[in-house]
Amino acid sequence: MDSGLQKTIVFLCFILIGVLLKAKFTSKDELNGIKKIILNLALPATIFIALLGIKIEWNLLFLPVMALGLNLFLFLLAPLLLPLVGIAKNSPEHKTARLLIPSLAPGLSCFPFVLEFLGDTALAKVAMADLGNKVFVLIFLYLVAMNWHFQNSTFTKRKGNHNLISLLKVLISEPVNLFIGAALLLLAFGITMDSLPLFLNNVLHKLSLIMTPLVLLFIGLGLKIRRKQFFQVFSLLTLRAGAVVLLCALVVSLTGLTVSGEILLLLAFALSSCSFWPYAHISSVESLEIDNQSAKRTFNSDFALTVLALSFPLSTILILGVLNTGTLFVSVYNVLGFGSALVGLGLIYPITTTFQKRVLHKISGPDMKSAATKHI
Repeated sequence: MDSGLQKTIVFLCFILIGVLLKAKFTSKDELNGIKKIILNLALPATIFIALLGIKIEWNLLFLPVMALGLNLFLFLLAPLLLPLVGIAKNSPEHKTARLLIPSLAPGLSCFPFVLEFLGDTALAKVAMADLGNKVFVLIFLYLVAMNWHFQNSTFTKRKGNHNLISLLKVLISEPVNLFIGAALLLLAFGITMDSLPLFLNNVLHKLSLIMTPLVLLFIGLGLKIRRKQFFQVFSLLTLRAGAVVLLCALVVSLTGLTVSGEILLLLAFALSSCSFWPYAHISSVESLEIDNQSAKRTFNSDFALTVLALSFPLSTILILGVLNTGTLFVSVYNVLGFGSALVGLGLIYPITTTFQKRVLHKISGPDMKSAATKHI
């Protein structure tokens, strides 16, 4: 068994352990305690280390730009996909999905397999591409989340500049944002992780080490999947995967890319699972709304956990399948076929749901008329 697959099994085991431990966490406050450790300690430390570890290779700067383009493509595509799977516009689930669908988590779902199948050089390329994704997820999606919160909140609809002041306060007070600001400031002065005092370096790395296990356990502990929601989210994620594969086919066609390793790398990165970081933004907004005693919620954090829980194993299966194909995807027609198959699989749920509604409508129509006649 290759090491990439072993890592995936370990990650899935953590989610399963979380599911099995749900009976021991009877209070919502216990789950909130774990979430606060993730958001206020582990996640900021992980981001800080990641930013200070960035090694910019000027000849590869097009990679983060391409990744950013992929994020924007998914962000614009999400409002078109969500009505297909029956998620109502402007609902908390709609806004939650719009935040999660464009995010990528290559560190969990892509990096281990790229290293195993394509080597160190390929891993360096996807790490460079992830820089664009980090900018999008950490900054752009955070601003989008806060903007939706202020549009939704009755507590912030007062003076014209009140929203801006509230946004600045939140930006300054969030630990993640403080760590990002500190990391960028240190980078501007050429300071890296190796330049920091040894004790501080060790503390940050120790905090970062608990990030992945805690996140996966938390997903398992908070997982609440209903039958309808499972098929709905699976359909959405499959449509997302199909859309990015078709986009990759377009890129391969336009660039004339014929190197098998490069095409596989492109597909593997594009098929990365949804990121946990938008969930951090959702949790920040949720905390603000609880503090303000707001009855109307901007996001649905339970739905977010469902998306994350299904996204990781689905992306893992697809990435492993792609990387094991050898030279199959050298042909752009095979990439198109793969993307079309995923889109077709994703459309099964909305098509069957629509068919069932029409059948029920036809059946209930005559019954309703006869019942009305008898009543008269």
